[in-house]
Formats: sequence, C-alpha cells, structure tokens
Amino acid sequence: MLQIVIPAYNEERRLPRTLRELRRHVTAHRGVLGRVEVLVVDNASTDRTAEVARAADSAALPVRVVRCARRGKGAAVRAGLLATDAELVCFMDADGATGLDAIEEAWRHLLLGADVVIGSRALAGSTTEARHCRTRSLGAAAYRRLAGRLVPGVADTQCGFKVFRGSVARQAARRLRTAGFSFDVELLVRLRATGAEIQEIPVTWTDVPGSTFVPSRHGAAAFAELARIAWRCRSLDRPAPVGAPAPVALVGSH
Repeated sequence: MLQIVIPAYNEERRLPRTLRELRRHVTAHRGVLGRVEVLVVDNASTDRTAEVARAADSAALPVRVVRCARRGKGAAVRAGLLATDAELVCFMDADGATGLDAIEEAWRHLLLGADVVIGSRALAGSTTEARHCRTRSLGAAAYRRLAGRLVPGVADTQCGFKVFRGSVARQAARRLRTAGFSFDVELLVRLRATGAEIQEIPVTWTDVPGSTFVPSRHGAAAFAELARIAWRCRSLDRPAPVGAPAPVALVGSH
C-alpha cells in the first residue's frame, strides 16, 4: 500500500484539481501501484480545504483528512507522515506541480533498494516551467548553496515530492523539529544520519500560481531555519561507527 501525504493550508482552489488528476493517474496505474490512499493535512486552514478534501474521497482513491493545528508546512508534513502506517509513503504539494509520472519512477528505485527517493529539478532530464522574478531566483540560489552545506550532494532539497519506505519516514519524522518551509533540509539531514539510501530522480515541474510561500514574508525565516537546523543537527554529521550502514548513494549527483 502507498499513502500520499498532501500538506494543505488554504488550498480549496488548487487541491480539487490535484486530487482529480491523482485519482486518474492512480486508476490508470493500479496494476503497478496497487492500493493508494491520500492523507490531506489541513494545516489550520481558514477556508474550505478540509471540506473539498472530504468531497474528493472515493473508492478509486480514498482521501482522509488529518488536522494539524500547528501552522507551518514542516509541521503539516510531520503530522501527515506520523499518521501513516503503510510500507511506502510519499508527500507531494497540494498544487500538483510535480508530474505524477514521478510516482512510478520513485517506486522503481525503491524496489531496487533505495530508502528515500526525492524529486529534483536540478538534474539533467528534468523539465521545469517557472515564472520567478530575478530577486526570488537569486534568493533561491543562495538558499541552495547553504542547504547544500547541510546535505552535500543533494541537488534539490526543496522539491515538493519525496517517497520513502514507511518505517524510515516515520522514524525521521518523529525527530523533525522544523515547522516551516526549510523542514525538507532537516528531514534529509536526519535521514542521512540513519544511513538511509537517498536517491534523486529528474522530474517534470510546473510553477503553479497561488503559492503560500511569499519571499518577502517567509524568505528570512527560511534562512533562519537553516541556521537552527545546522545547530540542532551539528552532532549528526560525525563519522559513523564501524559497522554502521554504508554512506548514502545519490543518483545523478556529481
């Protein structure tokens, strides 16, 4: 069974389309994916996010709403991952920006031995359509450089598509403390510290209007979170003891 976590804060407009496309995709690939369930995490929304999520529930794609009163994407993803019980779990953004073909590709990598598969817009073979202004692009480049110091070799920590072995995801989520947009970095740091094999895959990604991330409002907080992650996880990058799992192998990173 595969459970897909979708964090959602005031997503009543974008979420229905994402769930419709996901239902069609899952139905078309049922022979590969088997049973799939969606957990929409209502992150203290003030609109009809929870209502539209429940309305999308169907036999073809069961949809369950998980409430998370603590505001922040990291808090929502943590709550969603901890509410799962499947062997394989995924989280994806409510805007459906990442092409759904990534699900089968990630599945294949997990079957071949990966513990974590993350979508990467930075790998050769990725297709991205973005409408970012120059200021946002410069800020993103600076963020990537700093995140790369915490998770060396990972080309894109922030793509909103990641698939895990369920037990690995829940173990890391229990220790996750970052509530905001930089949670991906802490999650990857903690996964790497456990010896999890992390692989990146190229994706098709389209910038969908309506993002709740506003650089002028959230940018400084995201950088501050990176500093806190570096302090919080400072002991996790020590050399592994003899007999510990092999270092993480990355696909497509050089």
